[in-house]
Amino acid sequence: MKRYAYAWLTAGFFFVSIILHWLFGWYAFADEQQAHGEAAQLGPYLMEMGRDTFENWQSEFLQLLWQVVGLAYFLYVGSPASKENDDRTEAKIDELLKLVGKDKGEQIIARLDDQYLRAHGHAKPHGHEVAYPAGKGG
Repeated sequence: MKRYAYAWLTAGFFFVSIILHWLFGWYAFADEQQAHGEAAQLGPYLMEMGRDTFENWQSEFLQLLWQVVGLAYFLYVGSPASKENDDRTEAKIDELLKLVGKDKGEQIIARLDDQYLRAHGHAKPHGHEVAYPAGKGG
């Protein structure tokens, strides 16, 4: 539960807001129908609220979802724009570590690559759980 607290809070906010949106929408729809001398019916209300909700989602939610999730996904999978600077930085650091001595530098690089699950210039997220004691390999 604690690990996914942000997701649970977001889901809670979503469900409370959508329920309140539809509830207050019903009251507004019923008042409008009453002003026209008609009885509020569920079918027309569902069509109107479904349309309004989808318009909101299309203009707000889906746009934001694509921007945040889509861009985060492409950054994670390593689009050419996202990995260029990481690869260059890694190569520079590798070369600097080799200055402490070829064998010693390559040992440090190999240990760090193993510790951070680095393969082909890219580290896997959260791959650094392995803690090395102070003074070991560095």
